[in-house]
Amino acid sequence: MSKTRSVAIFVAGVVVTLVVVTAFHAANALPKGASPYRKLNIFARVLTYVENNYVEYVDDSKLIYGAIKGMMETLDPHSTFMPPEQYKQMKVDTQGEFGGVGIEVEVRKKWITVVSPLEGTPAQRAGLRAGDQIRSINGKTTAGMRLFEAVRAMRGPRGTRVHIVVKRPGKAGMLKFAIVRDIIKIVSVSSKMLGPRLGYVRLKKFQERTDRQLRDALTRMTKGGKLRGLILDMRNNPGGLLDQAVRVADLFIEKGLIVRTRGKRGRMLDNEKAHSKGTFSDFPMICLVNGGSASAAEIVAGALQDHKRAVVLGTHTFGKGSV
Repeated sequence: MSKTRSVAIFVAGVVVTLVVVTAFHAANALPKGASPYRKLNIFARVLTYVENNYVEYVDDSKLIYGAIKGMMETLDPHSTFMPPEQYKQMKVDTQGEFGGVGIEVEVRKKWITVVSPLEGTPAQRAGLRAGDQIRSINGKTTAGMRLFEAVRAMRGPRGTRVHIVVKRPGKAGMLKFAIVRDIIKIVSVSSKMLGPRLGYVRLKKFQERTDRQLRDALTRMTKGGKLRGLILDMRNNPGGLLDQAVRVADLFIEKGLIVRTRGKRGRMLDNEKAHSKGTFSDFPMICLVNGGSASAAEIVAGALQDHKRAVVLGTHTFGKGSV
């Protein structure tokens, strides 16, 4: 590239920067208390400036989706906007299977953070843990990387390798992992008998039909008579669908509040209560949790504890209390 062309591109970049700064200065000049929708005019002007003056072509959808994502991310670490491709990926997470390493992640303190490795997956076998901060994927830093981008980077065909560098709380330096991707099959419920009439159920994740799978497991266990006790294991359960958390809790609780959702200014958005029909309530329970138990798993554990339906054992859970 010639020196002249390089200078021309640099100048074009400066012009766009100056125009955008001027536009935002104009936004601040709006009357105090003005409707936020009046500021959409500023957004339209900036979009026009970028389209007309930015040195490279930029896709309109990318610009608009990026603006909406930025708006949502100013709210809290969990609110986000899903473009169609990302939404399809989320549906895969709750319905089917995919090629990847098998970890649930979210943005915490500006870093891609492991909520929990899924049981029996390459990530668990490699030694990734809840709370690990993923600092790079295949040599690319995750600083400023969106959650969707990080998930997409770690997924891929079975048998391919992904290199992950993590910072583990309480450990000096970085830990490096080279993980071979596999087909991740999302099976949410497993069960077995630990002894005469002593049941054990492992809830790995809350996805579609988790409540049906759990009901089937409990029906098999109680077919030979009343259980002496049940261990409900939700360690490293990263959560999932809220409605499934309600239905799972309802299987053990006869009546009363399961979870309440409050909105702006404390306005009640939803009140989910238990129903007596079809409840498995005639045996004692222990509920196991740890730092990888999050979201829907915390709702179930909290409901069981509040209704004194189960003794909750383990360590502090992940701490995600938002919808």
